[in-house]
Amino acid sequence: MKRFLIAGTGSGCGKTTVTCAVLKALTDRGFQVNAFKSGPDYLDTMMHNKIISGSARNLDSFFCDADTLCYLLDKPCDIAVIEGVMGFYDGTEGSACSVSEITETPVILIINCQGMSDSIGAIMQGFLQFRFPNRIAGFIFNCLPEKLIPLVKRLCDELHTEYFGCFPKTSVTLESRHLGLVTADEIQNFDEKMHQLGEFAETYLCLDKMLSLPDSPVPAYQKPILPELPVSPTIAVARDKAFCFLYHENLELLKQLGGKIIYFSPLKDEKIPENTDGLILTGGYPELYAEQLSENTSLLTDIRKKLKSGLPCIAECGGFLYLHKFLKNQEGNSFPMAGLFPEVAYKTEKLQRFGYISMTAEQDNLLCQKGEIIKAHEFHYWESSSSGTAFTARKKDGRNWNCCHVSDTLYAGFPHLYFYANPEIAVRFVRKCAEYQSERR
Repeated sequence: MKRFLIAGTGSGCGKTTVTCAVLKALTDRGFQVNAFKSGPDYLDTMMHNKIISGSARNLDSFFCDADTLCYLLDKPCDIAVIEGVMGFYDGTEGSACSVSEITETPVILIINCQGMSDSIGAIMQGFLQFRFPNRIAGFIFNCLPEKLIPLVKRLCDELHTEYFGCFPKTSVTLESRHLGLVTADEIQNFDEKMHQLGEFAETYLCLDKMLSLPDSPVPAYQKPILPELPVSPTIAVARDKAFCFLYHENLELLKQLGGKIIYFSPLKDEKIPENTDGLILTGGYPELYAEQLSENTSLLTDIRKKLKSGLPCIAECGGFLYLHKFLKNQEGNSFPMAGLFPEVAYKTEKLQRFGYISMTAEQDNLLCQKGEIIKAHEFHYWESSSSGTAFTARKKDGRNWNCCHVSDTLYAGFPHLYFYANPEIAVRFVRKCAEYQSERR
């Protein structure tokens, strides 16, 4: 498979802008492109989805072992483009460096050159020599004045690495908010902006040189072993501009296990779909649409009644906020929500409990049995007056806290789940949905 990973020296160096430019240029050339994001990010894959008109996926080496990572990568295409996460070496076991090593993927590293000249060489040499092995094949120089192109080409020659082009300062901006970029659907003139970025890629980047990087088979792997479940429950998934954080791989895994996926909008639909056997309330930005969500009292009532009657449900982060009695928006105004929990969700001034965690179950629940461990990820500014005590979350540095509300039919909490980290989560959920389907019938 032809593939490369576009990494960066740190967050904010231009990875997403350059990756979008490359994806647009390659699709305009007629290539069938698969797009991936290393790490747990949702927003970048939304950009990729819209550009390639396909399903971008995540490759996360914290969540997945080598076999699973290579299995997820190995999908038919002409070329696979992977966007890195944070700085190339950041995140240790979940880093872009780790993903590139496991998948044996060449790396093109972006340097933001603003305010530098010769010091660019020190950064290049540092990344090339900091850790071995690494698969850095060469560099893209972002925000580089044209007069410095001869300098960086000479530095590439001196350091025995490749020059893959520069990228100019541009008026094309990808707006941000409190969790990162805005979603692709919210960017004004998205197609026009991507067209311009694609033209920049053709003009300033060495695309042919990228395409000439050595290609090789994805490393040998064992496919995940999944049980054959003789069931076909219908699982309703919240999806609109308020609930948009979902992993396509999670839904694909549910489908492989027999689940039938249908979508609904908490902003617009008066009830969850007919014959629903399971519910997934995804993450997203309910806090931005709190008033509109609150006005849809018919759906709020329907969800509360169905969950109290035993409808299996996974509610992550934004979905968890939606189940509170009240949700405060950015201005601090409170709006009634589903009311499954009596708590209030409110805005904080800084990012809460950011990063990877391992959660140990303190009781049997929908997803696992007491004592079992689930890998997860947290990233949120909103907080709850009661985040739950069903799991103990631990970070690698030893910090720990309680989280999540659970029952035999419910998982609700801030941590986001990636089913391929522990496919048994998906198996148990589908089985519980099938039980509900049988009882309903």
